[in-house]
Amino acid sequence: MPKKIAFLTAGGLAPCLSSSIGGLIEKYNEIAPDAELSGYLNGYQGLLTGRRMPFPTEVKERYATLYGFGGSPIGNSRVKLTNVGDCEKRGLVEAGQDPLKVAAEQLQQDDIDILHTIGGDDTNTTAADLAKYLHENGYDLTVVGLPKTVDNDVFPIEQTLGAWTAAEQGAVFFENIANENTTSTRHLIIHEVMGRHCGWLTGATAEAYRRRLDDWKFLPGMRLSRACWDVHAVWLPEMELDLGAEVERLNGVMAEHDCVNLFLSEGAGMDAIIREKEAAGEEVRRDAFGHARLDELNPGKWFATQLKDKLSADKVLVQKSGYFGRSAAPNERDLELIKRSAFAAAEFALDGRSGVAGLDEDNGGKMACIDFPRIKGGKPFDIDVPWFEEMLGQIGQPKGARVEAH
Repeated sequence: MPKKIAFLTAGGLAPCLSSSIGGLIEKYNEIAPDAELSGYLNGYQGLLTGRRMPFPTEVKERYATLYGFGGSPIGNSRVKLTNVGDCEKRGLVEAGQDPLKVAAEQLQQDDIDILHTIGGDDTNTTAADLAKYLHENGYDLTVVGLPKTVDNDVFPIEQTLGAWTAAEQGAVFFENIANENTTSTRHLIIHEVMGRHCGWLTGATAEAYRRRLDDWKFLPGMRLSRACWDVHAVWLPEMELDLGAEVERLNGVMAEHDCVNLFLSEGAGMDAIIREKEAAGEEVRRDAFGHARLDELNPGKWFATQLKDKLSADKVLVQKSGYFGRSAAPNERDLELIKRSAFAAAEFALDGRSGVAGLDEDNGGKMACIDFPRIKGGKPFDIDVPWFEEMLGQIGQPKGARVEAH
């Protein structure tokens, strides 16, 4: 009997979802050409509600088309199968039902042999919960995940899918935004970059942007100097931020160049913002995984309020590159890793090995089928890596251990 293989994508977007499906299809065309492929629509939500789309022959034949797209052709959602209350509230299960059991029975009803989950730490920890339930309750099914997240913050994954592209696209985004510094005297631009607990994407975006500036031609005689378009500060959750000292340093930048360009990780100062809101009696809403909704906290706006008077800024502009970067199609570097990971995932699945196909940093960065219990989020960015230290030295910013915004 041909294998029945299903895919689902979940969590936020990253520049790898469509292409990961394309890579899996390409490999299965080679090693299991008779397999029946399908996708659960909108992630675990579709799995719970039984919404599944069989892939027609045209999709199997034209898999390469998916390499050129961002987003996901089968849709995303944020659903945690062990959060029974949230699943009930959203109408995904009936009162008293166990979402894990509902998902397992749906997979059994659909005769699925292999399930591929494509997502970040939340998606794959949920996949781990599901794989454990399937194993403990006698369901004969293999679950293999692929690690996507623009934050690059999943243990023990050396490099998550889509992160390189998101950094590159964030740099492209800021190339235009930086021109706004010509609209006012003493202009502060805050480039808010995604990254709840990890500053890797912000650091990598700043580094990619500065490398792109190397190819620009400037004209200092017309106030078109590189210094005005450069990055002047990078604030990450992992760094110790003496706000008073930074304000003093950036006032010097403002006095010399009439502008300040700040790259801010959205997680920098998050705890301080939450404390302030809760102390004021405001509700801090959270998602199904218990994460504070960063779009509602609005870290960029909070820092803009803190800095406007301190820097005597005549104009403050906050711009977020997150949706621009995360919805892109993968660049060549990412696509190579995506294909390599997807090809390995298909082989692991046909071998009956459940886990996450990724570069295992605990095993020399080799491609491996990493056991689900080893997967967890919140991996911090190593601010001691040479490229980041070199960048901070070039922009004149001191390095510390952790951000504390006062």
